[in-house]
Parts: sequence; structure tokens; C-alpha cells
Amino acid sequence: MTPTLELFRTVLRYLLAAAYFFVGVVHLRSPDVFLPIVPEWVPFPRETVLVTGACEIVGAVALLTTRLRYAAGVMLALYAVCVFPANVKHALEGVELGGAKFSWWYHAPRLAFQPVFVWWALFCGGVTNWPFGRRGQGRAADAGK
Repeated sequence: MTPTLELFRTVLRYLLAAAYFFVGVVHLRSPDVFLPIVPEWVPFPRETVLVTGACEIVGAVALLTTRLRYAAGVMLALYAVCVFPANVKHALEGVELGGAKFSWWYHAPRLAFQPVFVWWALFCGGVTNWPFGRRGQGRAADAGK
């Protein structure tokens, strides 16, 4: 892997970890704010919000460790897939969060960006190098360090 690509991955890793850590803290400090967007079929909504906050924080920290980076990338990608129904509910029902109502100028890009979050986690975890190289190069390069 080129030094430029590795620097790019590192910068993206720290940005993603900071974002997940921040949002995780918000989930833990203010879980009731997120309850309105939790789909009705999710059991124990408040506890689910708290668990998701903890997962975000643990995932952020793990993403910054060499040993847990790959697993963190996979788990944060899966996390992004799992919370997508809440994002859809938030958009379709126009749910207010913390007293704020968001328009489709927020929701449309947010929903469209969800696959990017999945890729971002996988790229930062060294699970994929796409579109910069072949699959597996990232993990093999990390293992050699």
C-alpha cells in the first residue's frame, strides 16, 4: 500500500472514530432524544439506544487499535446497516429530535450516505481497499507491521 493511501486511511480512521465516539456519548447522555426514531418493532427501545451508544464508543476505540481494527471495521459497518431503519423512520415520519425538525435537505443526503458509512468503516478497518486496490491488500499489509 502506498504511503499516501495509508495516510488517507489513517485520517479517515481518526475522523470516523471521533464521529462514532461523539455520537456514542450523545446516545449515552441523552437516550430519550433518540427514542422517537426507534422503530416500534425494536424491543426495549431505551436500552437499545444505550447499547448502541456503548457500541459506538467501543467501536471507535477499537478502530484505533491495531489488534481490533479489522473487527471494529466489520462491526461498525454492520452497525451502520442495523441503524438504517431508524434513519428511514426519522425521514419518512418527519420525527423531531431534541426539538429539531429536519427537512428532506437533511434526510435525503443522510440516507444516501449510509452506504458510504458502511464502506468507510470497512476501509478504515482494513477490510477493503476498494476502490484503491484489490480486496485483502489492506489486511495483509496491516498483518506485516
